[in-house]
Amino acid sequence: MVIQNYSLGPIDLASIIPYVAMGTILGFILLIVPFVIWFERVVIALMQDRLGPNRVGPRGLLQTIADGVKLFFKEDLEPAAVDRSLYYMAPVLALIPALAAGAALPFASISLRMADGSVKSLPLVAGNVNIGILFILALSSLQVYGIVLAGWASNNKYSLLGGLRSSAQMISYELPMSLAILTGILMSGSLNLVDVVNSQAGSILDWNFFKLNPATGFFFPLGLIAGMIYLVAMVAETNRAPFDLPEAESELIAGFHTEYSSMKFAMFFMGEYASMLVVSGIATALWFGGWHAPFDFVLWNWIPGGIWFLAKLTFFIGVYVWLRATLPRLRYDALMNIGWKRLLPLSIVVLFAVATVDAFFFTKDTPAAISAPATPPSGTLTPMAAPGGGQ
Repeated sequence: MVIQNYSLGPIDLASIIPYVAMGTILGFILLIVPFVIWFERVVIALMQDRLGPNRVGPRGLLQTIADGVKLFFKEDLEPAAVDRSLYYMAPVLALIPALAAGAALPFASISLRMADGSVKSLPLVAGNVNIGILFILALSSLQVYGIVLAGWASNNKYSLLGGLRSSAQMISYELPMSLAILTGILMSGSLNLVDVVNSQAGSILDWNFFKLNPATGFFFPLGLIAGMIYLVAMVAETNRAPFDLPEAESELIAGFHTEYSSMKFAMFFMGEYASMLVVSGIATALWFGGWHAPFDFVLWNWIPGGIWFLAKLTFFIGVYVWLRATLPRLRYDALMNIGWKRLLPLSIVVLFAVATVDAFFFTKDTPAAISAPATPPSGTLTPMAAPGGGQ
């Protein structure tokens, strides 16, 4: 579908796309979190043969809204002897980086017909930066500070243990996750997420998770292994079951947020689910073709790319819920062993294997090397740079 690029004075439709994308991603993350919580409750109830939420609204759809209202009006308690500045800063550091990371996440593209009649395809992304994936990784790594500061500032030994667990866990799983992302970047040839998504256009065989098209790169099963490493690491990075050791209720009461109530607790809660959405969006863009359809069918191409992106995102949220309802919590030594003794060595091997295959079989044509200037004939005067950079 091609949309005419309307203009109103110096402002045209193409110039406001980043602002539309920014409002869309912020609104989507903030408004979808209550639905994701409801979805999780209903699916887990079905898996465990329970009723689940069924009182407030149709099928309990308004239950999470009621929970939000309850938290908003709940008494805001502050324990004695807390470090007040860090205590209040921690929920902000847990939520804001997750929201800001969505700014570099492309979720669709739009085709505009320009004034000269040409058609230009523009991505729906707030910040189309060349190092978008590094920007997202840098912001996501800041979230550990919110959790660690919450544990430290609460003046509670259980909270401190939860904060220390979280810092060790996030550092341990950031390494294999970063190496898996680097593997996907090598397969796509760009740090820009828009370019990464466009490199997977075509069909499911072009997605980095499979990469079975010899014309664009044959990396199977290396892409599959790197994608699985990322999926495991992203669950651990977001402290979700079975990697939810920082808030193990049977050992640490509630972990790092034990001493938080009211909206401060809600900010931790929203930060966790916002992080789930962001890392699932990265998985969609990096491994599963972004907004592109699985197959190049005419009818499927009529479906907007944002719908495909949302469908893939919903699939990963379903995987999160499925894991929580199925697997028990790991022991802490098993958690560390998986990260350091399994995922990290495997991700290093896969990274070097993909780099080798790419260098020897799928390296793009590079411009010819610029030869050194020929030596001028004897007696020819050559200009010399004057002091200060002039001629």
